[in-house]
Amino acid sequence: MPARIAILMGSDSDFPRLEPAVQTLRDFGEEPVVRVLSAHRTPEEACAFASTAREQGIRVLLCAAGLAAHLAGVVSAHTTLPVVGIPLDNPPLQGLDALLATVQMPGGVPVATVGVGSGGPVNAALLALRILGTEDAEIAKRLEEFRGRQRERVLAKDAALQERL
Repeated sequence: MPARIAILMGSDSDFPRLEPAVQTLRDFGEEPVVRVLSAHRTPEEACAFASTAREQGIRVLLCAAGLAAHLAGVVSAHTTLPVVGIPLDNPPLQGLDALLATVQMPGGVPVATVGVGSGGPVNAALLALRILGTEDAEIAKRLEEFRGRQRERVLAKDAALQERL
């Protein structure tokens, strides 16, 4: 099966923070396309990827960037596929600049956005899986199982806390 999710990042230095998203997708049986494409340094290539993604089998695009963080918006401008922005917490503003650049899209150019920080990439992967799960019963089932495992972990932690008290 061709990849249905693509992860794009503005720089290869972003990859270590995106590895949990890649692993999350793999845990659900999805092998993403992972590319370094910059809105500023490789705009033609980024736009070409976005505009042909549907024909390549991609169904959701995850775009991670820090600082000015224009990648998700540029990609969204060149596709009608769902785009999820992952603002990275780079210095000097610890991701506030990336968050604002990602959420402040003009009308008609939608970008869903996850939070800044370590949970953002995994949440982006889970959101992409939820989008696929609207049409893929197996992904939807795996998401329900994942949620059940989360519940059990929290309840076990609560039980352990109650024993200590």
